[in-house]
Amino acid sequence: MTTATAPSSPIVADWRDFYALTKPGVMKLVVFTGLAGMLAAPVVPHPVLGFAAILCIALAHGAAAALNQWYESDIDALMKRTADRPLPAGRMEREAALHFGVGLGVFSVVLMGLATNWQAAATHAAAILFYVGIYTVWLKRRTPQNIVIGGAAGAFPPVIGWAAATGDITTLPILLFALIFLWTPPHFWALSLWVNADYERAGVPMMTVVAGPKRTRRQILLYSLPMAAVAVAPWPLGLTGAFYGIAASVLSGIFVALAAAVSANRATDPAAMKPEKRLFAFSIFYLFAMFAALVIDARLFA
Repeated sequence: MTTATAPSSPIVADWRDFYALTKPGVMKLVVFTGLAGMLAAPVVPHPVLGFAAILCIALAHGAAAALNQWYESDIDALMKRTADRPLPAGRMEREAALHFGVGLGVFSVVLMGLATNWQAAATHAAAILFYVGIYTVWLKRRTPQNIVIGGAAGAFPPVIGWAAATGDITTLPILLFALIFLWTPPHFWALSLWVNADYERAGVPMMTVVAGPKRTRRQILLYSLPMAAVAVAPWPLGLTGAFYGIAASVLSGIFVALAAAVSANRATDPAAMKPEKRLFAFSIFYLFAMFAALVIDARLFA
């Protein structure tokens, strides 16, 4: 006689797990750059509509992050720094993450269009699709250029914020996009140098895995130079004032100096990678400070 096996009960995720899917730590920087793009625009929207736009940027980031974790749950389980995320830790069903991400993304795009304008909504949708389709699905597991090209996904928020305020996209938001795009490889490669074992174990072809630490360190410096040039460019082009220009020059000079220290380092032991850890920590402060200077310049010194 065969005994029937009772079906296993579905996993009921806690609200904290859904919140974790949105990568709230990264969201702060995304929201801040989006807000800065909006406040630097020549026209500032009504506070209620502006709040709705920033909420949409946060929701879109959460949607993209959830879909990223849904697709990458297998490799997340192999890396120490991601193994405790809701999916690899077994606290949530994959379908729940998929439905959550898709629903959040669609809602954020529709709300952006209704609250502001459809130019902003279209840019908003492009950012989600780029992060999920181009970076997560196509690039992440196939090429060491994953971060280089995929960096465009994180560069959209100031463009979206500007478009939400003005309905168009001009030179300054394009330069802000380029700044984040060029900032992304040094930022992530600095991190990947000391967590390289995770990427090797998961089979992710990061630059550190494919090309080795020496070449990666050189690439960090090489990307930092055009990043610094783009960061300062709005000042001589007459798009910002001297406050932003001086702040950008000083901050970018420090960034390049830290990148040079990384380039000169030869350590292979993560414990000896202090220059890399300093650059990674400063790179986060750098972007916050740059966009804060942009808003101060636009609102107080214009």
